[in-house]
Amino acid sequence: MQTIGERLEEARKKKGISLREAAEATKIRGDYLQKFEGNQFDIGLTEIYARGFLRTYCNFLKLPTDRIMADFAALGHGGAKARPPAREIYGRMEVTALPAETPPPPAPTAEPTPRTGPRPRTGSSLPKGLDPALVFKTLKIAGVVLGVVLVYLIGRALFSGGSNPTPSGPSVGLVALRPVNVTVTVRNPDDSDGPVLFKGAVVPGETKFVPRKGALFIDASIPENLLLEINGTRHPMGLPAGRTRGQLPAPQP
Repeated sequence: MQTIGERLEEARKKKGISLREAAEATKIRGDYLQKFEGNQFDIGLTEIYARGFLRTYCNFLKLPTDRIMADFAALGHGGAKARPPAREIYGRMEVTALPAETPPPPAPTAEPTPRTGPRPRTGSSLPKGLDPALVFKTLKIAGVVLGVVLVYLIGRALFSGGSNPTPSGPSVGLVALRPVNVTVTVRNPDDSDGPVLFKGAVVPGETKFVPRKGALFIDASIPENLLLEINGTRHPMGLPAGRTRGQLPAPQP
């Protein structure tokens, strides 16, 4: 029966390659391959390297690798020998050196919690002698008062229907049922036109008040669209068809 080395050498020669060519192809030193073919497996390396080189060489030569590795193990090279634990004997007690315990990992360092709130102010820009709390309270009261005034003005504008304030003394209100253009002129004693007191458009929901200190001429583009409010009562202009000017006498003393 051929030895491992004889089978290796025979297979290499059948392939027609030299030890140098085999070493270059397998990346294994030539002296190691030469020792393998001479059945010398102690190549000065650990046994795991020797087995690995031998398996690589068998695969390169297309030999039955498992069978050769079994024969190699039968020669006493089957695996790494277990290393007995180190022991020391003190008197009658046998102490086996245990492997050093792996130290526990260090506890994670707690990272500081990021601050989410506003940073405290370290200083104040107020002049010396002023109490910040008093200033804040004053500003708060002023804001409340300003809000109340705004609400009052907005509500007055909304609920007054766009009306102008009622003038002091006698007045006449111009109330539109539908859009209408109106001109109010003072009537002079000689029935001529005096100063113009109002001229413009009046829209529904809007009341325009004009002072009534004497007789007035009232011109309306569409008289039926206009009501006159006198002493809280509303009256139509009551003009004949085709006429757009009416006269309003002076108020009774």
